[in-house]
Amino acid sequence: MINPGQYTPPTGSGASGGSGWGTRLKKMKRTVLIVLAVLLIGAFISGGVYQLEEDEYAVITTFGKPSVVSTSGLKFKIPLIQQKQIVSKTVKGFTMGYDKATNQTIEDEAVMITVDFNFVDVDFYVEYRVTDPVKYLYNSQQPEAILKMLCQSYIRDTIGLYTVDDVITTGKAQIQSDIREKITKRLEQEDLGITLVNITMQDAEPPTYEVQQAFKAVETSKQEADTAINNANKYANEVLPAAKADADEILRQAEAYKEARIAQANGQATRFTELYQEYSKYPEVTRRRLYYEMIQEIFPNIKVVILGEDGTNTVLPLDSFTD
Repeated sequence: MINPGQYTPPTGSGASGGSGWGTRLKKMKRTVLIVLAVLLIGAFISGGVYQLEEDEYAVITTFGKPSVVSTSGLKFKIPLIQQKQIVSKTVKGFTMGYDKATNQTIEDEAVMITVDFNFVDVDFYVEYRVTDPVKYLYNSQQPEAILKMLCQSYIRDTIGLYTVDDVITTGKAQIQSDIREKITKRLEQEDLGITLVNITMQDAEPPTYEVQQAFKAVETSKQEADTAINNANKYANEVLPAAKADADEILRQAEAYKEARIAQANGQATRFTELYQEYSKYPEVTRRRLYYEMIQEIFPNIKVVILGEDGTNTVLPLDSFTD
């Protein structure tokens, strides 16, 4: 058995072979070091360069202090020292009262009670957007969960102020407006870095089929009533102008008749005054003339016959006595 401590390398051609192996080993070490250096440099560069899209924020933290990058394009950060988190600028949304994937009602969220103590199933869709990515990431752990909790609270609170008829039929727009205003104010107080874009009441209906049918019947009756009112207004708009025109014509005729009667009365008064003046001057002649005029008016074809002493008769018209 050979003692390793007593082994001596061969000389001659063998020695030169050992020297060649050492040289190759050194080259391999150098190559490995170069490859490792290239990999480290590549990793350093890849960790420092990133691409930011138009609909994204980048929150860069340097020793724990955050800053926001909002412009899109190719960006650079210091590897290991700086960390980045990408936050979307796009409008996001979630459903309340139903599962968006299956469209099934979630009773714990949907069933609510109105001010007149009726139950109603209400579905909402909430849309929000991140406006301050730093607050969004660091002011709370789950900002979306907080937003959903606030929505549930204010939806129930607001629905409880309206009757079931308002919730299902005519009050939807006002309810949405009230809820949106309350949530917006509360989000400003919570300072979560997100803004409510919109909240929409998708559907509202009674929880049982019988009540649903009753409300549909009520809604149909309201629509029929509105149709009848519209038809009545249309008829009124058609008839009123003609009635007003007839009324105006009657007023004009009455006005003309009044003027004629006044003129006739004034004429008779003037004639009476003239007759009275004549009567004052010649009462007997005027009295006789009035008598003949009245006789002529009563008997327009009457003749006056004058009997002569010689037996002859003279026939004269009555108006010859009034001239």
